[in-house]
Amino acid sequence: MSSVSLNARRVKVPDSFQAIQDYCWEQGWTDGLPVVPATEPQVREMLDYYGGDPSFSLGTLQPRNSQATLEKLAINAVMAGCQPEYFPVVVAAVKAALDKDFNLGGNAATTGGAAQVVIVNGPIAGELGINGDVACFGPGSRANAAIGRALRLVIRNVGGLIPGEMDKATLATPGRYSFCFSENEERSPWEPRNIQLGYAEGSSTVTVAAIRGVYGVMETTVATGLEVLQTIVGSMKAVGIANYYQIGTGAQIVLVICPEHAEEIAASGLSKSDVQEYIYQNARMPLHMLVGRAHYGNRNWPSWVDQTNPETLVPIARASEDIVVIVAGGDGRHSAWLAGWGVTRMATEEVVKHA
Repeated sequence: MSSVSLNARRVKVPDSFQAIQDYCWEQGWTDGLPVVPATEPQVREMLDYYGGDPSFSLGTLQPRNSQATLEKLAINAVMAGCQPEYFPVVVAAVKAALDKDFNLGGNAATTGGAAQVVIVNGPIAGELGINGDVACFGPGSRANAAIGRALRLVIRNVGGLIPGEMDKATLATPGRYSFCFSENEERSPWEPRNIQLGYAEGSSTVTVAAIRGVYGVMETTVATGLEVLQTIVGSMKAVGIANYYQIGTGAQIVLVICPEHAEEIAASGLSKSDVQEYIYQNARMPLHMLVGRAHYGNRNWPSWVDQTNPETLVPIARASEDIVVIVAGGDGRHSAWLAGWGVTRMATEEVVKHA
């Protein structure tokens, strides 16, 4: 085990599970669930697996303006229940979340209560058991739960986004405990997201997205993939969906298509890019249904939206590329779309095992 010095302060608490949990809760270090005590040997094991200088900082986390050092990340990863082999994924997720355009300080503090979602692609998902199949949004996978929670604890403990203090979410979302899943590449008829983005075959990537909510869509009746898309689009066209008001700042959508729906859509001759274009062209609301309602006061429509015509159709995203398509889940013909927070852009980082 490395003898490199660590900078975090040491605290002494009674050697009892309850005392440790009570102390962490009193310090504001937990999300309300029990945490794994971040002992020095466990933190060192996490750091040794990744490599690099523990004091190396990935950047500054708002709003506390704290340095996101590898040591701080390792401490929170231990607390979240991560295995050392999960740590490179956690590091990649934090790197992505620190991207300027992701605007972590905004989407983690907003009254909209956005959840930061970790989407994993590539062989690392299989190696670590990151679930992209049955029930991938829910409990039951250690890797999913621990990796997603590690990012959230970093946001809370390093960034200072504590509910009632800098976290001003009106309701928040259960996704703020943990939200991590992988693309079900084995059952997808299309190329995975990492290859779409130009990463090499065999690469592993992490994409982070900030979302307002998860909208499930069940379609078990229609005969073709095109009709499946029609049903999905129908679920998107509703009063109160904030995305329609925030296309000027590049609000995005994550469309998670289950394997059966994906197969049907592909059988209709459509690629991922075709799906993006279809959603972009058809998920539109007439201006008169948006004016004076919902998020109208914070609208930031581009100049090409004709606000003089009440029949102008406003798209749910600024461009087709802002609708990211992921294949995930198991059998059952349930898909979902994840409404993006308005002032953020998804960010992707490659997973490296050693710095």
